[in-house]
Amino acid sequence: MPKEKERESQRVAFERPLPAQMMAIDGTWRRPCFVKDVSENAATLRVESSIEGLTLTEFFLLLSSTGLAYRRCQLDRVNGDELEVSFLRQKARKKPNRETPA
Repeated sequence: MPKEKERESQRVAFERPLPAQMMAIDGTWRRPCFVKDVSENAATLRVESSIEGLTLTEFFLLLSSTGLAYRRCQLDRVNGDELEVSFLRQKARKKPNRETPA
């Protein structure tokens, strides 16, 4: 299967886009948005307010009103009021090597 078709088949498109928030990494700005579709590594967002002047190289996509569900994103492409973003993975933290007492 071609890579593009494989990617599309793994995406979930929502009949009604899910409300979410975009927020700067440092918390200086926040914008409402809607999640149109999502995959393991990416999503398509629709924004209704201006994003002009915002630093979109890296931001949080807040998926819950309490901020407990979120993904760190980077902007891939802008197409009118739609943004294609990819999710950034957190680097795996090394667990401290604990020795058990004998």
